[in-house]
Amino acid sequence: MGVFKRMLQAVGYAPAADAAPVPSPAPQPVREAAAAQGDRDDDAGWRRLSGDGLASMNERDLEPMAQDRMQKLAEYLWQSNLLANRLVELPLAYLLAEGVALQCVDDEHQALLNAFWSDPINNWPMKLEQRVRALGLLGEQCYIANVREGDGFVRLGYLDPRQIATVVNDPDNPEQPIGVVTKRDNRGRQYKYRVIVLGEDAELFSERTQRIRAEDFGDGEVLLFQLNKFPNGSRGRSDLLGQMDWLDAYDDFLFSELDRIDYLRRFVWDVTMTGADDAAVKKYEKEFVPPGPNSVFVHNDQVKLEPKTPGLQAADTSQSARLLRNHVLGGATVPEHWFGGGGDVNRAAASEMGEPTFKMYSMRQGFLKRMLEEIGRYVLWCAARTRGEKPDWAKDEWQVTAVFPELLNRDITKFASAMQAVTAAVIQMIEAGLLTEETALKIIADVAQRFGQDFDAKTELAAARKEAAQRKAERAAEDVFQIPPAADAQED
Repeated sequence: MGVFKRMLQAVGYAPAADAAPVPSPAPQPVREAAAAQGDRDDDAGWRRLSGDGLASMNERDLEPMAQDRMQKLAEYLWQSNLLANRLVELPLAYLLAEGVALQCVDDEHQALLNAFWSDPINNWPMKLEQRVRALGLLGEQCYIANVREGDGFVRLGYLDPRQIATVVNDPDNPEQPIGVVTKRDNRGRQYKYRVIVLGEDAELFSERTQRIRAEDFGDGEVLLFQLNKFPNGSRGRSDLLGQMDWLDAYDDFLFSELDRIDYLRRFVWDVTMTGADDAAVKKYEKEFVPPGPNSVFVHNDQVKLEPKTPGLQAADTSQSARLLRNHVLGGATVPEHWFGGGGDVNRAAASEMGEPTFKMYSMRQGFLKRMLEEIGRYVLWCAARTRGEKPDWAKDEWQVTAVFPELLNRDITKFASAMQAVTAAVIQMIEAGLLTEETALKIIADVAQRFGQDFDAKTELAAARKEAAQRKAERAAEDVFQIPPAADAQED
């Protein structure tokens, strides 16, 4: 039985054969032996987690039991399987290693975001890593919103995705979740929360949906974020779902290799006694002491001693290990050399092989960016409601930006050279009357993006002209010679 199956038993999922004892059959008459040839299922009673029979009726979600099992196994594999752990931790390091911040151009709104971000209960600098890890493992994150009366300050509590029984979608728009129903706790209590949408229900939902949200979900509000789901699905799925069986197979393979290595290292002493009867053999067996290292074994020509090792006909299994490992890594878009398998890879090829991986990380970073910006806008929205204001999400002062570290430290020397050459070229074209200043700044902005700087050329040009005029006026004021007053005028 593999580690995967033993783990299933540990969490309460036993095979059908172990479900209940089967009564002993009645005695049958003895019959002659008979044989039949055919396929035998050694894993009868088991089925793959990613196999058939796990979809719900709408074929968009896993069955509730399979959803629970997926989440348990994802946590288990992250803790016990080195390959699964790396598949989770590597993107986490690239995404969050240097920290994340929420920014807003409005000073008052920035102060609200700073207070929310660093609040001792919210404590996003400390908890963000854990939350993003759980998002990838469980496919969902759910935060209960607690809004303080008076000033609208927001504190978020955590709702474990494993405690979610159902996510209810809008009957008139199945792409939009409107409510979360929890499992019953030890006291039989069940909670129903409204999913937060930034806006008034009367403006966003039909009358039927408004009535459902008002009458059926009255235990509070939650922020819900989900990964790896269909548009009209209700539950998120783990990043490891597709690899679970193969991760377990890789673990089983390595443990089998440990057993094989142990067997190959074993040996026995084979003693041959010529012409000895049974009594002599048994007596010698009791008296025989295996020779130790660098010892002497003295015998006559009637005794022969030699070591015997198992001949398992064991071939090199490194290719099989690589096949399994690369199957898992390929499914996660991770190159082989990131997991200690160099293969036939040089530095140039390794650099190119990493591009698809960074594209996947960039896509996940975009999801996290939108998630945190949604949370930031909710913080501003709650504060605005207490003041009787209505946010205008089109204005810059209401925009929240989540700033992430660069995924890859680029070699910027070539971009610096390109910036210098492009700047000189556009200045010459402006002087020759072949290019407008705004278009020239757009060309420079394209190069500046390689440094992580993004700006609007028209706005930047207006600000630069205003700043240049101000500097010119200040220099002109400094150059004006002031005649000091006469000494007698000072005395008067």
